[in-house]
Amino acid sequence: MKDLQKEVDVYISQFKEGYFSPLAMTARMTEELGELAREINHYYGEKPKKVSEKENTVEEELGDLLFVLICFANSLHIDLEEAHNRVMNKFNTRDKDRWTKIDK
Repeated sequence: MKDLQKEVDVYISQFKEGYFSPLAMTARMTEELGELAREINHYYGEKPKKVSEKENTVEEELGDLLFVLICFANSLHIDLEEAHNRVMNKFNTRDKDRWTKIDK
């Protein structure tokens, strides 16, 4: 994750504008999530894609969302690997018995 954050930072750092504000970043994430939802609805839902609509994939939209998420984290100086580790610790402790485990 650190490599991804560094790669995005190097990319964004070449532009005078830099990272967007937290409010603008939230709007961008919402926009990208909407685009992902639209693709999910086309592939797995009841709404077929119009002939005139651009052919996107769920993978592309997840990639766009990940990029914006990394930009957001970078702009706020958040280490996503550390954030991930905290969340996993929470799931492995507080929520460890919340779901039915598969017998192995």
